[in-house]
Amino acid sequence: MIKNIAFGVFLLVSGFFFAQNTAMSGAEAKAFVSKVSSDTKEIKTLQSDFTQTKKMDFLDKSIVTYGKMSLQTPNMLSWKYTKPYQYSIVFKSNKIFINDQGKKSSVDAKSKTFEKINKLIVGSSNGTMFNDPEFTVTYFKNGNYNVAKFIPKTSQLLKYIKQIELYFPKNQSTVSQVNMTEASGDTTNIVFKNTKINASIPASEFSL
Repeated sequence: MIKNIAFGVFLLVSGFFFAQNTAMSGAEAKAFVSKVSSDTKEIKTLQSDFTQTKKMDFLDKSIVTYGKMSLQTPNMLSWKYTKPYQYSIVFKSNKIFINDQGKKSSVDAKSKTFEKINKLIVGSSNGTMFNDPEFTVTYFKNGNYNVAKFIPKTSQLLKYIKQIELYFPKNQSTVSQVNMTEASGDTTNIVFKNTKINASIPASEFSL
């Protein structure tokens, strides 16, 4: 369950991505990466409400959950699911802290897949994710979004993840949506809204 939740938090895509993606030229990709990297250097905190939709082959209906994400650079990330159940995950100091409806636990994230995915999400707030050696990155565009597609290079990550797509609205340098396809073919989508940048975040958001 931890793996499904941890992977699910990276997928922020709505179900209406039917627009045709076309590959960026080398010059377009370079300009896009440069702009995102430059614009996000000043981001210290990021907060957003999210809706997560997980589709699994053996279930007729998608699983839809709601919650709040809080990020504080350089390496603190909190995901708190509020409906239809309460479940919280905090990435901090190379550990994953979990509160499953009052039952608390922790997992050592160092050198585990969790750490790699945590780095990618944190990196999406400061542009450093484009340089992650664990992934091959290609760039696309459509009428509404610029898209960065990440394909894992390592056999460890490929056991769990087929690809991750980060969606950047045109003229915006922060990720608004992500789509992840797991190795099994299951997908998890999350859409962010009410995003706040550099607003003060209480320390309690990163403790369970």
